[in-house]
Amino acid sequence: MDLALDLTDRAERSVSLYHALREALADGRLKAGDRLPASRALARDLGISRNTVATVYERLVAEGFLESRVGAGTYVVETTRQRRDQTPGSLKPRPSWRWAPRSTSAEAAVPAYDLRVGIPDAELFPFETWRRVLAAESRLRGHNPGSYSSPAGLPRLRAALAHSVAYHRGVGADPEQIVVTNGTQQALDLIARVLLEPGDIVAVEDPGYPSARDLFASHGARVVPVPVDEDGLVVEQLPEQTRLVYTTPSHQFPLGVRLSLARRRALLAFAETHGAGIVEDDYDSEFRFTGRPLEPLHALDDQGRVIYVGTFSKSLLPSLRTGYLVAPGSLVDSLLAAKQLIDGFGPVQPQAALARFLEEGLLARHVQKASKTYAERRSLLLESLATWPVEVLPSAAGLHLSAYAELPADLADRAAAEGLALDTIAAHRLLPGRDGLFLGYGAVRTDSLLRGLELLADLAGWS
Repeated sequence: MDLALDLTDRAERSVSLYHALREALADGRLKAGDRLPASRALARDLGISRNTVATVYERLVAEGFLESRVGAGTYVVETTRQRRDQTPGSLKPRPSWRWAPRSTSAEAAVPAYDLRVGIPDAELFPFETWRRVLAAESRLRGHNPGSYSSPAGLPRLRAALAHSVAYHRGVGADPEQIVVTNGTQQALDLIARVLLEPGDIVAVEDPGYPSARDLFASHGARVVPVPVDEDGLVVEQLPEQTRLVYTTPSHQFPLGVRLSLARRRALLAFAETHGAGIVEDDYDSEFRFTGRPLEPLHALDDQGRVIYVGTFSKSLLPSLRTGYLVAPGSLVDSLLAAKQLIDGFGPVQPQAALARFLEEGLLARHVQKASKTYAERRSLLLESLATWPVEVLPSAAGLHLSAYAELPADLADRAAAEGLALDTIAAHRLLPGRDGLFLGYGAVRTDSLLRGLELLADLAGWS
């Protein structure tokens, strides 16, 4: 325990120690239930007599701050009252900073009926298999655990990712083009650091992903919303000065439509003509239920304009915090330098376990098994949507469905009060447009989905 004492006056040492301990109690460095060092040990550390320490302990015991337990030591009592730091601080964010932390699903109470998007079912995750793989890879064969790792990620994982995205997504990449990241958000941050100057235009889908918009804006970019229709991003409305386009072509977030082949080609032509980059965020298309997937933008790109971004937050768990990007060779060194500046490198043991998950086909097996459960929930959701006055948007993949609808203004608040969590399309728009719902079926249990949908219909006046 670190205590700042003035020991120049021997007669005042007990007073100095007393005030130092009281300050530690008040500001929370010593909390209720904490065991204090033995008087002999603390005296030795501070270079004062044991009697001085014992005297101060006895005083604090008498005042009710500490208690002495025979044979166990001296403890902070449960009734110790601690003050909060009353100093707000004079440092302020830069004037252009306008963001505040958002609440997360981990911080909120678990709703009875969770229809929010972007949350997989943790009960489907193969925890026992993951623990076995993680334990087997704890010694990191081929890597010295006492050394710093590559900012690009564990070579085994990059090789496994290169094979996986080629086989399952049609994304051809060398392992050297892959950078392992702490989720999609860090991938976007790396791209923004390397590509954007303050004032550069970033075109984003509208409605679209708020966290991506905010991230680009936080780097000083000018974020311009571009409409989305039934064929995806309306390419002809992209500003000519666009430096970067952010798009979710396989399963547009939040509408769920996919970018048509004609639009994909038009977007690539735009990028080449105007010198723009494209971020292809393929966040949840592992789960496919109808039709054949279109070729990803990355596979159609022959000019090195597309940066493909993937994540394991939907296919496995968000708490793994693992994503990746596939970059053109011209950007790899710069992205690696940015990654090294931000956090050096990622956690190596989980990367090794994930590499084995991919190598042994365990991820593909999990996705296949989970898809059966998600397909059942999706069918139940479609059955309900068919009876409501809504316009269901086509969607072949992912973990949510969207529908345009006329909604009561306070629907989300009333639903939350009833334990029903949901998202609206309007909450993800910057431009005027139709409202509606996008309903996730990842987090809600199958046996409670219908009850949640019945409650939603009652609240919306559709029953």
